[in-house]
Amino acid sequence: MMPRWIKRLTILFFAISLFSTSLLGASSQANAAAQAQANLDLAVNSAILVEASTGKILYKKNEDVPLPPASMTKMMTEYLVLDAIKNKKIKWTDVVPVSDYAFFIAKMSDSSGVYLNMGEEHTVQELYKAMSIASANDATVLLAEKVGGDEPNFVSMMNKKAQELGMKSTFFVTSSGLPADELGKYTPANFDGKDNTMSARDAAILARALIKDFPEALEISKIPRFVFREGKPNATPRANYNWMLPSLPNEYPGVDGLKTGHTDQAGYCFTGTATRDGMRLISVVMGAESMTSRFNETKKLFDYGFSNYKLTKQVDQGAAITGFETAPVKKGVDVTVPAVTGSVVSVITKPGDNVKFTPTVTFNDLTAPVQKGQVIGKVMFKAEGDAEGDYLQPDDLKNAGVDLVAGEDVEQGSWIRLFFRSIIQFIGNLFNGIIGK
Repeated sequence: MMPRWIKRLTILFFAISLFSTSLLGASSQANAAAQAQANLDLAVNSAILVEASTGKILYKKNEDVPLPPASMTKMMTEYLVLDAIKNKKIKWTDVVPVSDYAFFIAKMSDSSGVYLNMGEEHTVQELYKAMSIASANDATVLLAEKVGGDEPNFVSMMNKKAQELGMKSTFFVTSSGLPADELGKYTPANFDGKDNTMSARDAAILARALIKDFPEALEISKIPRFVFREGKPNATPRANYNWMLPSLPNEYPGVDGLKTGHTDQAGYCFTGTATRDGMRLISVVMGAESMTSRFNETKKLFDYGFSNYKLTKQVDQGAAITGFETAPVKKGVDVTVPAVTGSVVSVITKPGDNVKFTPTVTFNDLTAPVQKGQVIGKVMFKAEGDAEGDYLQPDDLKNAGVDLVAGEDVEQGSWIRLFFRSIIQFIGNLFNGIIGK
């Protein structure tokens, strides 16, 4: 007969095995569900989904294939107009008369616009709203002429800025995204048949730069409806082409931008952005089948991103990093200065994942005096297995993290203090050398 203690041990072992098997089964089911969610089966030619603050890619499909971007081109025109305003080259209140070229574009039957007429004049702000909200091609080319003198020169500025931003699969021919061969006598003189192209990755890079460098762009792109020539007999009401905004047909909570596009060659495109629980996502879909489908496919991306990822706080603002509590200081009253985070440190995580994040700290070469709040280094939390390919741009992984700042002042030491400190250090080094032998 089996002893009682052996019987109990056998039952306990069986129970533990059964419990472990159940856990593994549940985990496998969860992983399978997560993988199924990642297979979004998007009906588009290319797509990408990115978390804006880190540049972490959450989903991608043919993301580096150059495709016609249609009016998503206007994001670069918006960037350069806002940059010109920032650098005081133009003002919001500048009045711009309608040019022959803008009037030509306004008369194109299949071109979105606000019907600019010869003899009219409008402020830069009015034209920018028409471009951003109504995707007005006539307003866009008028702004391009205002900033660049003429469209060919402005397009050169667009291509230069694309290179500066690291957009490697982009080439601009027009400021509006209209196909160059549809511009009649305004077709660029050097046009060789190669039209506007942009990859989904590059569209995301541009969108991220636009809202990072000029957050005011979102204050306009989020307007669902506006009236051009408001208060005048020929007032022109317009709804935003971004139907994911509040009160529009494909409304989605948190959406506040950014730019749609459509031509026969491009199909239906959309660069969108939305926020939830402090996390901003940027999505791009290119080559969707219809006006509505581009928003339905974007919804799939947003649903996937917001359901499966979140920004998780690793360290509070003003906190020290364990093992890196102080930074060395030369020629100071003190030889070190407390190092604390300049802002909250957050990382992208998936619910249920137990990924380990390791801090990497780099300190600047500091010489007293050091002021409290001065940037003295950087901390980055890297997830196991992270690689450049997981990010929108290579520098995103390299530059991830936040600044470390001085927790207090460190005054410059007097010459006599520094003199005696050097003697003590010399003797200490000498003594250590003797002991080492």
